Amino acid sequence: MSKHCRPAYLPIVIIAVVIIVIAAAVIVWFKPDNKPMATQQSLSASPTDKSESTLSTAQSNTQAEAPFAQSDALFVTGLERLPRSLRGTQVDGEIIIDENKQLVVTEGLRRLFDYFLSAIGEEEEAVIFARVESYIRHHTPEPAASQAVAIFGNYVAYLKALPDIEKRYGNLQLQASKSGELDLNAIAQQKQEVARLRQQYFDKTTIESFFGAEDNYDDYSIEMVRINQNEQMSEAQKQAARQDYVSRLPDGAIKTNIMQQANLNELMARTEQMKAAGASPEALYNMRRELVGAPAAKRLAQVDQEDANFDQRFTQYETQKAQLLSQSANPAAAQSQIEQLEQQLFDDAERKRLSGYAALQKTQTQ
Repeated sequence: MSKHCRPAYLPIVIIAVVIIVIAAAVIVWFKPDNKPMATQQSLSASPTDKSESTLSTAQSNTQAEAPFAQSDALFVTGLERLPRSLRGTQVDGEIIIDENKQLVVTEGLRRLFDYFLSAIGEEEEAVIFARVESYIRHHTPEPAASQAVAIFGNYVAYLKALPDIEKRYGNLQLQASKSGELDLNAIAQQKQEVARLRQQYFDKTTIESFFGAEDNYDDYSIEMVRINQNEQMSEAQKQAARQDYVSRLPDGAIKTNIMQQANLNELMARTEQMKAAGASPEALYNMRRELVGAPAAKRLAQVDQEDANFDQRFTQYETQKAQLLSQSANPAAAQSQIEQLEQQLFDDAERKRLSGYAALQKTQTQ
C-alpha cells in the first residue's frame, strides 16, 4: 500500500483549506489527548443529525473486515513508541459522536487515519492497525468506537484497491501530458471507476464526508483545464468562463478559497504590470485594497518600502564594491573593506541574500 494515501487526478496543485462546519448538536473530540473520556464534554444532537450520522450495521457486516492484531498486547492509547516520523507531532484529525454515542463521520476522521497510515514503511501494517484501533477505543465510547474501527478497515482496503485503477490510466495520462494536453475523457472515466470503488467500501454519508471536498476541487480543476484547452475561445472569453464557473459554485469554504486564490493570482499579475508602468504607491494601494482589503494592502505597501530601501542600499553597495576592487592593488585588503561595507549597510539576514540577489539582478538586466 502506498504511503501517500490521497490519490491525485490532476497534476495541479490546489492550495486550499477545507473548513468543516459542525452543528452545535454533536460531541467533539478535537485532537484528543490521553485523558479519560469522563473529562470530555457533550452537546446534544438533533434527530436529523443522528439519523444521518448513524452507521448501518449491515454495512459493517458486508464490508471487508481488517485483520486487526491483538491491540491490547501492543498499545493502550495507541501513542506509545511512535515511529520517528510521528514523534513530536500532534495527532491530526478528529473523532466526533452524537448524544447517542453514534459516530458522526467527517473529513477529519479520514485525516486521523491518514496521520497514522503515513508511517507505512516505518511500521508493519499489523502494528499500524493495532495502533489505530487502540487510539480509537481509548478515546471513543461504544458503539462509535467499533464503527470507526470498521471504517478504518474499509478505508485501508479501499487504498489497497485504488492503485489498480491508477495503473490503468497512468499511461494515458502520461501520453496526454507529453502531447501538451490532458485527456479529460480519460480523467472522467478514471473518476467514475474510483466512485464505483468507493461505493464498494463506504456508504453515501462516508463518501461525501471523506471525499466530497476533494472531488469538488477536482471538478473545479478539470473545468479550468477544459477552458484552457479550448482553442475556440479567446483569452478574454476564457477569463469570463472561469469567473462564470466560480460564480455558480455554491457558497462555502471551497468557493471562498478558490476566489481568494484567484484574487492572489490577479494581485500578482496586476502588481507586476503596474510597477512596470511606473504606478504610484497610492495607485498600487488602491488596487490592492480592492482585491485583498485594506489591512493586506497596508502590509504590502510596507513590503514595497522595505524592498525599495534594500534596493537603494544594494545599489550603493555595488557601486562602492566596484570602486574598491578597481582601485585597490591588494585583493585581500579590498575584500576586507568590502566585508566591512556589507556589515555597515546590511543586517545578518540581508547579507545572506546578497549573492543571490546580485545574480537575480544580473539575469534581469541581460
